[in-house]
Amino acid sequence: MSTTTDHLENVFSGPTPSPLRPRPQVDLCRRGEIRAEKFLDAATEVFAEKGYQHARLSEIVARAGGSLATLYRIFGDKEGLASAILERRLDMHIHLLSDLNLTELPPEQALRRVAIRMAQVMARTDSQVVYRIVIGEGQSFPALRDWFLDHAVASIRATLAAYFEQQVAAGRMQLASPKAAAAQFYMSLFGDQIFRLAAGSHHLPDVDTLEEQALASVELFLQGALPR
Repeated sequence: MSTTTDHLENVFSGPTPSPLRPRPQVDLCRRGEIRAEKFLDAATEVFAEKGYQHARLSEIVARAGGSLATLYRIFGDKEGLASAILERRLDMHIHLLSDLNLTELPPEQALRRVAIRMAQVMARTDSQVVYRIVIGEGQSFPALRDWFLDHAVASIRATLAAYFEQQVAAGRMQLASPKAAAAQFYMSLFGDQIFRLAAGSHHLPDVDTLEEQALASVELFLQGALPR
């Protein structure tokens, strides 16, 4: 019988095709690379504030400096610019939990570590742009949305499910379905914040508040709500 761990290895071993549009083939000097990074930083701010559909390249150029012609030469158009922003963050989302060494930790410690890591990532402006584009504006980017759900989100859930399976086998947790529990735990941490981002909200709590909320979700998940 295939386990969640086997599934994780099958899905995430080796390269997987990305739906992101490649950048135009442009040779950039060091000054050009710095300008490109400034464009990406400014675009991240504008997309976070206004969403992809309402963002204007002229405002991005005004914040970053340079010219609209240079932006077009480096990134092609607004979609190419958005793809470049997402490219910087998608790999991080896919490997979000890979260095936490969860298998060595008991559930109380492991899930708190997961909650803090995810709170720190959720607080980042560029991560909020990823969620806003691939979920809030997924109809405009269906291939990107599906790829993100099938790889980044699925990677996190599969890592959690594999950990839950291990803990159930060791008698440290009681779960009817580790896979279902992984999905429930994932959404309990920041489902509300992701919903707000998708709906266009620009006002998420700071990282300390996000960590506090995530740790409260861990306690609820581990202890339940009914008296014992």
